[in-house]
Amino acid sequence: MDLSTTIGIIFGIGSLLIGFVLEKGNIGSLAQLSAAIIVFGGTLGAVAASFPLEHLKNLPQLLKIAFTNQSFGVGEAYQTLVRFAEKARREGLLSLEQELESVTDKFTRQGMQLVIDGTDPDITREILESNIAVMEKRHKIGIGIFEAAGGYAPTMGIIGTVMGLVHVLGNLADPASLSGSIASAFIATLYGVSSANLIWLPIATKLKQKDKAEVASMEMILDGIISIQAGENPSILKEKLKTHMGASEEEKPNPEEEIGAGGRAAIGETR
Repeated sequence: MDLSTTIGIIFGIGSLLIGFVLEKGNIGSLAQLSAAIIVFGGTLGAVAASFPLEHLKNLPQLLKIAFTNQSFGVGEAYQTLVRFAEKARREGLLSLEQELESVTDKFTRQGMQLVIDGTDPDITREILESNIAVMEKRHKIGIGIFEAAGGYAPTMGIIGTVMGLVHVLGNLADPASLSGSIASAFIATLYGVSSANLIWLPIATKLKQKDKAEVASMEMILDGIISIQAGENPSILKEKLKTHMGASEEEKPNPEEEIGAGGRAAIGETR
């Protein structure tokens, strides 16, 4: 579980409720079913009208990504690419074909297969960069869904408040109930603004951060694959990969360490 997402949302909502209670407010007065239906139902409807069904089907997966930790295999990729570079240096590129069985990451496996097949380096780079671009485009659609929800929710809250005020103004004959009715009308605005800024927009931002992390991982792998294809010295490859990782000297992984049975490392399936 991605604790920062979960704790952040819970802490934010909790802070609003605690502050309301400290102001002598009654939490029960914040529970308005009609306002919730208008805001959340209206937001869902607006989002559904904005995106194709095939994109909306990915919502459960997007929420899962936002609320769970993902490892993009940076450390494993470093070790695997360095090992491949050393083996290619000693035995040639064709010797790497049997090593592909240890690689579960599709992007890495595809890139190394292109290298082993003798694909032109420019074409190899073009294919891999296209894969990254396609992935980014797919991620932007998912991020856009939550950004749209964050934009629609406050407006739906205002609409709910206006509808409530229309109801209030239609019952001016009962002055005793006016204050309660007006307060209830503004609950919709509260729902809209708070859900946008505590749920939808934070989730969109978290997805953006995870997209950047995955792109950075893939760019590191791409650079490593091209370097292996060019026959670069493994020591130079290590320095290139360390630059991508942005780690301090003490934090950088040691490729000489034991990395599993038979000394093999497999990059986790993340794409």
